[in-house]
Order: sequence, then structure tokens, then C-alpha cells
Amino acid sequence: MSVAIMPRALAQRHALNMSEHDEKIYYFGITFGFNYSQYKIHYTQSFAETDTIRRASPTWKPGFNLGLMGNLRLNRFVDLRFIPSLVFAEKGIKYNMSPDSTADRSIESIYMHLPLQFKFKSERIRNFRFYGMLGGKLDYDLSSNARSRRPDEWLKVKALDYGAEVGVGFEFYYPNFIFSPEIKMSQGLGDQLYKDSHIQLSNSLESLHSRSIVISIHLEG
Repeated sequence: MSVAIMPRALAQRHALNMSEHDEKIYYFGITFGFNYSQYKIHYTQSFAETDTIRRASPTWKPGFNLGLMGNLRLNRFVDLRFIPSLVFAEKGIKYNMSPDSTADRSIESIYMHLPLQFKFKSERIRNFRFYGMLGGKLDYDLSSNARSRRPDEWLKVKALDYGAEVGVGFEFYYPNFIFSPEIKMSQGLGDQLYKDSHIQLSNSLESLHSRSIVISIHLEG
């Protein structure tokens, strides 16, 4: 009896889950994860010539994201993905007005994140696969303060951003779904700084570009 059970157990262990999935033209999924974001800062010439603001440096802040996925199969090794998501992000800037005056401020954003990505897949090894991805993104900040007239604004940022993304991930095939952990880096290419001559820090900065590291979990069907 033990001899008969052993081959059956080995067959179950190495069974090919969702064997028909690789032939699907399209499929959908959900995604959620965490992000760490900051700004890449470029300073104006006056920043070095004035002592009003002695130093300004970006800091990483955590956030999270939640979205849906649509995947289109282009060929055996390449897919096209669209992952509209809602991203809650925070970016910090620490600056010194004088030796004894330090401010650590944050800008909170709620992005409508619209990435379009090419997914480059390896051969499937039983119930495992590795992939890389490359694409672009369009972000709209629903909480942008660019048009705000509040007198206490310390920095203003634009609502629209665009950029490039690159990442890697793994697919683990289960009987009813695919579990895909992924890490990607995102670099904004649009200047996020909204110039306002009434804001002292704004006059010291030439541009702001968003950047983030995102760790996601995709559940695909």
C-alpha cells in the first residue's frame, strides 16, 4: 500500500496548477501593497547664494496602494498590463531656516495611478515563473494644493505627473489563483513644483521629481 501511495503523492506535489492559464488571451486580478516615496530636489542658484534657507533635504515616507489589474497576452513571453490604482503616498522635506530652526514637513498625496507596463516572462517551471516589467505611468494627485489660497501653505505641488517604472516579480501558481509578489522602482519625469513667489521654500527650489519604491502583491485569476 505504501508503494502505491508514494507515486500518487509525488504526482500531486508536481501537478501543474491552472495548466490552461497560459493560453488565456486576457485575465484580471487585484493588487495591493506598500510604497516608500520621496522627492528628488533640484535647487535654484539663489539657494547657494542666500542664507535664508540653509539646507533642504528629502526624506522617505511610507504609504499604500490598492488597485485592479487587466492583463493582455501578446505572445508566449510578453504581456501588456494595465493596473489602475489608488495610491496613498507621503513625501517629506526637512529644511533649516537658521542654525536653531529646523522644520520637518510632509506632503500627502492621493494619486489616481494609471500605469501601462510590458511584462517579460520566463519559461514556466512547474508552478513557478519569474518576470521583469518595464513601462510608463500617468498620475493625477486628487489632493494637490497647487490652486490653494490658504496662507499657511509651505509648498505647492502640481496635480499631474508622468514617469517610468521598472521592476521584477515572481508568479506562484495555485489551483485557483496566481500569487505574485513584485517590487518596482518608479521615477517621475514631470516637475511637480508649483511656483509661488509668496512661499519662501518654493523660491529656493528649481524642481521636484517624485520617486518611489513599491512592494506589491498581485492576485490573478
